[in-house]
Amino acid sequence: MVHPARDEIDDAILRELQADGRLANADLAGRIGLSQAATHARVRRLERDGVIARYVALVDREQAGFDLLCFVNVGLRAHGHDDVERFRDAVTAMPEVLEVHHVTGEHDYVLRVALRNRRDLERFLVERLSPIPGIARIQTSLVVREVKRTTALPIGPAAASPEPARPRP
Repeated sequence: MVHPARDEIDDAILRELQADGRLANADLAGRIGLSQAATHARVRRLERDGVIARYVALVDREQAGFDLLCFVNVGLRAHGHDDVERFRDAVTAMPEVLEVHHVTGEHDYVLRVALRNRRDLERFLVERLSPIPGIARIQTSLVVREVKRTTALPIGPAAASPEPARPRP
């Protein structure tokens, strides 16, 4: 994977846009200390390079009526190319599946799923997920409370790992 070269100004742009994707170019330029033209050029380069993938509105899940958030762990019976692709195609087409992660460990995939209620969960598990050929096991965990939720990556010097604590002499 290619990681385009960035500097502190690019990182500042990314931090500001992660906090407010609707920020006007003039306001962004003022916050990072560049001219509007230079700021615009940098944002366009970050978009062209794929660092900025897209702009979206973050909708509050509960306010939109999706009271149930769960993580569904799925183990596949077989791991052949066709089996894996069939599973991936099926779950990525399901609108209630927000994320699909291929993981290591006891399960093969973790799905993050938003549903309106327990009845929707039952329908999802019984009528939509279970019928997918090749699934060996399903384990569902319901989220009691989201403690932290962010889409912002820790960009720049603030993201640096802290130095390990040193023992006192």
